[in-house]
Amino acid sequence: MISRESKARKFAGGRLVIASHNLGKVGEINDLLSPYGVEVVSAGDLGLDEPEETGQTFAENAEIKARAATQTGLPALADDSGLAVEALDGAPGVLSARWAGPDKDFRFAMQKVEEALADQPNRDAHFACALALCWPDGHCDLFEGTVFGRLVWPPRGERGFGYDPMFVPLGYDITFGEMDPSNKHQISHRADAFRKLVDACFAAPSGDGASN
Repeated sequence: MISRESKARKFAGGRLVIASHNLGKVGEINDLLSPYGVEVVSAGDLGLDEPEETGQTFAENAEIKARAATQTGLPALADDSGLAVEALDGAPGVLSARWAGPDKDFRFAMQKVEEALADQPNRDAHFACALALCWPDGHCDLFEGTVFGRLVWPPRGERGFGYDPMFVPLGYDITFGEMDPSNKHQISHRADAFRKLVDACFAAPSGDGASN
């Protein structure tokens, strides 16, 4: 966890802007936050423009997006995540969405990854996620998560989004694209980051002594 202060700020409840126009990502974040009584609204629903992601890391880009969304006067949560392939020196990394082109065609992006790998025997990869929770007064807390696995070809499954259909998490034999969303939410890079976010910033659900 990276924080701008020594102690993360607690979310006091109410509306929270999800600083994303990606419906799949917004839906997944909404599912993860639903036990905590958060009223989620997306940047797309509010008509906010997407800021230019100029950061060199997932954490920097998440912070850029969350800070931009606080112009609404509400706290904002942003996710920046992507696929890092070992044999491609970590690519596509922070450029994961850009590999999908202007139409956000992730079938094209997955094909591009496969072509870049060519006959590489090393199929190891990981998903990384950074979450930034920022307030209009400038306070921002950052949390990061990962999930390791391997790539398969051809892609399998219609669930999930992005590169999910070509990624098999460690210890499994099905892709994220084949996995039930509730199971993915337990082990994904986003779930890893969310556990840290929830432990630091959100109260436990009513009647539940646990914080995640």
